[in-house]
Amino acid sequence: MKSLPTGTVTFLFTDIEGSTRLVQTLGQRYGDVLADHCRIVRDAIAEAGGTEVSTEGDSFFAAFNSAPAAVAATVAAQRQLAAHTWPEDVEVRVRMGLHTGEGMLGGDNYIGIDVHRAARIAAAGHGGQVLLSAATHSLVERPLDSTFRDLGDHRLKDLANPEHLYQLDIAGLPSEFAALKTLDARPNNLPVQLTSFVGREADIAAVSDLLQRARLVTLTGPGGTGKTRLSLQVAAERLTGYADGAFFVELAPVTDPRLVPSAIASAIDVREAADRPLTDAITEALRDRELLLVLDNFEQVTDAAPLVSELLSAAPRLRVLVTSRGALHLHGEHEYAVQPLSVPDLAHLPAAEAISQFEGVALFVERAMAVRSDFRVTNDSAPAIAEIVARLDGLPLAIELAAAKAKLFGPEAILGRLGSRLAFLGGGARDLPARQQTLRNAIDWSYSLLPESEQHLVRRVAVFVGGCSLDAVDAVCGPGELGLDAVEGIEALVDQSLIRREEAAHGEPRFVMLETIREYAWERLEDSGEVADIRKRHAEHFTAVAEAAEPELTRSPEAIDRVGDDHDNFRVALAWAIETDAGALGLRLGFALWRFWQQRGHLREGREWFDRLLALPSAADRTAARAKGLTGAAGIAYWQNDYGAAQAWYAEAEEIIRGLDDPVWLADALYNSGTVAGLMEDMATVTAKLDEGLAIGRRERDDGIISTFLGAMGYMAFMGDDLVRARELLDETLAAAERGGERRPIAMGHHMVGQVARLEGRFDDAAEHYRQALRFGHELGDAASLTEPLQGLAAVAIATGETERGVRLLGANDAIRERLGGGPPPEWLRLGDPLAEARLQLEQEAYDRAWAAGQSMTVDDAVAEAFNHPGAAEPQG
Repeated sequence: MKSLPTGTVTFLFTDIEGSTRLVQTLGQRYGDVLADHCRIVRDAIAEAGGTEVSTEGDSFFAAFNSAPAAVAATVAAQRQLAAHTWPEDVEVRVRMGLHTGEGMLGGDNYIGIDVHRAARIAAAGHGGQVLLSAATHSLVERPLDSTFRDLGDHRLKDLANPEHLYQLDIAGLPSEFAALKTLDARPNNLPVQLTSFVGREADIAAVSDLLQRARLVTLTGPGGTGKTRLSLQVAAERLTGYADGAFFVELAPVTDPRLVPSAIASAIDVREAADRPLTDAITEALRDRELLLVLDNFEQVTDAAPLVSELLSAAPRLRVLVTSRGALHLHGEHEYAVQPLSVPDLAHLPAAEAISQFEGVALFVERAMAVRSDFRVTNDSAPAIAEIVARLDGLPLAIELAAAKAKLFGPEAILGRLGSRLAFLGGGARDLPARQQTLRNAIDWSYSLLPESEQHLVRRVAVFVGGCSLDAVDAVCGPGELGLDAVEGIEALVDQSLIRREEAAHGEPRFVMLETIREYAWERLEDSGEVADIRKRHAEHFTAVAEAAEPELTRSPEAIDRVGDDHDNFRVALAWAIETDAGALGLRLGFALWRFWQQRGHLREGREWFDRLLALPSAADRTAARAKGLTGAAGIAYWQNDYGAAQAWYAEAEEIIRGLDDPVWLADALYNSGTVAGLMEDMATVTAKLDEGLAIGRRERDDGIISTFLGAMGYMAFMGDDLVRARELLDETLAAAERGGERRPIAMGHHMVGQVARLEGRFDDAAEHYRQALRFGHELGDAASLTEPLQGLAAVAIATGETERGVRLLGANDAIRERLGGGPPPEWLRLGDPLAEARLQLEQEAYDRAWAAGQSMTVDDAVAEAFNHPGAAEPQG
């Protein structure tokens, strides 16, 4: 990692003026132009002793320990750029800005107001121009062949106080430029911002692009997402693009739509006359002006939307930028949904020095430093900061309120107090509007604007965790009871930015509520007295959803994914069953989910749920629900290799099922009991269970049951070294599975046939069957089932001299089992000890290297390694 200077540092920002136009002019040749430009600027920085902090496109950010060195770098760069031979009809003009201040690090980059000041100084200039702050000017004597020109005070975008600027006039180069691109360049009433603007570069660019193509752009999003601040920043950035400037209209204090014309008139300095309507006066004033009008907080005066259309029709050079919880629904409107700031993935945190690359973290750190000058990101505090901004959904208002607490608390203490975000995050800056001084007020502002029926709906939607489908809203929230159509009701909440629509990878879209908003809505639900009823509906609905999906979980990866989408909702339903002693519902739900838990590596969690469910007083009765719960619990225990618990639970389940007069279910129970008996080496019991199960299949004429028990018998023959009988039965089982077309039985069939082929010494056949087992298991998304053929394939590799590859596969298999918390029973694999054999064949260093490589593999990596063999077809899916 590069070493960045600290202490007193001079910052340099540069970029090409009109780079978009150059791309359009040059096409593919622009790449060569950009490369020449980068080489010239980079060489000038390096030769002057500067450090290149970052580059993005045609922009450079560099830091210098010396202000004179920084100025020398700009002189050298501008001279080289001017002297360079560019393509015909092309002029590359680079603007540069310098400011000297405190070099404070936040991870691997600079943070603080001085960096923003330098960036704003550069942005105020034109191509070929070098601008300096007074701080830098004071540290530099007159450079050789150059002079300083005093440009006076200028209001820079998003900086509270005017900045005194100087221009560096370089002998022989242009020194006359247009007026600086500052807030003094055009008429405006944009309010002075007392804090720097952090992040949102992509949003600024996207909204600016929209304003070039559309005359009405509406920024939408829930309270606290920073719509107002983004609109002001866009207006400031684009100010010089409007000959008659940009004007900000604050509508938050206006609750009567009839007063909107007065607010607009006041902002653009139009006087009301007694002899004509105010709207006519505004229209007349705007008719010939090229102007950007920013209408802030339009959500409470939406009935005034026709006025916006009227103004746009009358003034062809007018552009309007609106902020609102929801769109205005006007012809020609372009909506831009303002998303929360980027936050780290808590499951994959970057190193502490890289964490400030996330906008949410950068905002928290900068605002925390504003209230506590010694605040820094450290290895110890970085995880807490990451979790703070993630739990606050990346909402700028929430992050700023949390950062203000850094005056009293460290990041770990702030995180510990976020149990209730709404209660803790108060006490915002006193000069903010009341609705923004606490997070609760910001959300309450949106809630209060809803009609009563939609208020009912939004608080009921709070019962869902991790989002939901429209069907779930209809079933649980009862919009019909509220006089609402489900589609229209959800559309209204989406329109008010209280929930978000997200595309699902499969099927219908999902609707998600930010956790900060959900906490508020949940409080309102508790106040309403409806919690008990809505939670009961929620649990019953998701139990029905899980039971409908359960038969598909061994057949369809899409079904597994759909269950995964609602995993958090299933958890809420299970918790409700335990809290209310609804044992039958909880056991049914647990049974429906156990295959999902097994296939997606949630074995420990599934075991914990079953332990709690089976201990409920209402779960003690010997009912079909208890039999299901016992079967699911035993299945989890089996994959955890806890065969004693699995045997006991399967035995009790079988006893209950024998009294239910359901032969198909009894056959399944016999298969389960027989399987575990085999692991416990109770061969008499195995034989009895399998014979009884096969008899049921024949009596019921059920080919699926017959195939299952023939396969089990074939594997028992394999375990008993009767390989001829085993091959006969297992080949028949695989053929039946392939006729049925379901992935899981096919994968199991290939694995079992591969086991026999391996023991017979037919290694090529064995390897191909193992790969087919991997192919079908991987297509199903069942990581647990892959561990058996992975081990078999590794044993074949070691036996045939591909020892390092075999060790890699065993290392990958071990890592997968560790992540899953278990796997299939090793006792069945009859591998001997292939690792011991590998140790005899390899030097220790080679063995350790291969094992470490396998340990680092993902499931996809392991499958790819398995197919990395001459003649092996690539896996599909």
